[in-house]
Amino acid sequence: MPVQCSNCAQRRAVLKRPKTAHSLCKDCFFWAFEEEIHQTIMSAGLFNRGETVAIGASGGKDSTVLAHVMKLLNERYGYGLNLLLLSVDEGITGYRDDSLETVKRNQQQYELPLKIVSYEELYGWTMDAIVKQVGLKNNCTFCGVFRRQALDRGAMMLKVDKICTGHNADDVAETVLMNVLRGDIARLRRCTSISTASEGEGAIPRCKPLKYAYEKEIVLYAYFKKLDYFSTECIYSPNAYRGHARAFLKDLESIRPSSIIDVIHSGETLSVKDGVKMPVQGTCSRCGYISSQALCKSCVLLEGLNRGLPKLGIGKHHRLHGKILSREPLTEQEEKKLKAVDF
Repeated sequence: MPVQCSNCAQRRAVLKRPKTAHSLCKDCFFWAFEEEIHQTIMSAGLFNRGETVAIGASGGKDSTVLAHVMKLLNERYGYGLNLLLLSVDEGITGYRDDSLETVKRNQQQYELPLKIVSYEELYGWTMDAIVKQVGLKNNCTFCGVFRRQALDRGAMMLKVDKICTGHNADDVAETVLMNVLRGDIARLRRCTSISTASEGEGAIPRCKPLKYAYEKEIVLYAYFKKLDYFSTECIYSPNAYRGHARAFLKDLESIRPSSIIDVIHSGETLSVKDGVKMPVQGTCSRCGYISSQALCKSCVLLEGLNRGLPKLGIGKHHRLHGKILSREPLTEQEEKKLKAVDF
């Protein structure tokens, strides 16, 4: 017997929401999904009228749904935002080049301006070239650090007020678990923030309108709306540390669907006891980007690549920052130690 929509009781239900277990028709699901994102935006005060907001667009389901919903809500509720798309080309043949074609179609579909910045133009390296040097063990470290800075640099070129990313509830919960497993208290406190305030001169605040949206519901929304998105996983990500946290979280979710939100709430309510020394945010001596060290992670990684010592940026090598700043060559013993690091 067909199940009726538990909201309107007039139409046949086409899905059972993973988040609430309610049986809904398409229209009621669309409305509920969009309204929850609207409430998230309003309750957190994410935007102000007249702001220019860059939507981080990768062509994947999250950023495509984000672009669609942000444009829709901006028009429905009169946010008064100037929206545009910002993409990062990491230089991954057979993956990013294909996904950027999707982004270009999204640009036409949503009638939003598009800016693409590339690793090659910013750093002189593509991810294909980096992987040839470092292999597939720590390549995601390079990509994650470079991508974050590339997004900020692109936003600065566009002179936007805020960056809007497609991080969903699953992403946030995975990050909480990763930081717990790594014992990274500083990042654990920041990772659940729905909006990051400007932490340095020229830094652009970021926000996550999809913070409480389940990945499964984002997929359902994109499917029923027939949105145009790219669904292939990155060819260099099979060994990513995040994958282990994701697998663990999916196992928890299969037993207890509320696990995702529960993990997020745990991260949100975390408190650190008095006396615990936390890193102080400053700026990189070389590029001016946000950093708690003399050199930001991006500059250290880039220096290692350019010197033919990619392991320089993996692990803690802060004592070498002075030599890097002065461009002084490393001693033979220092190079041996770096080459001995398990990569």
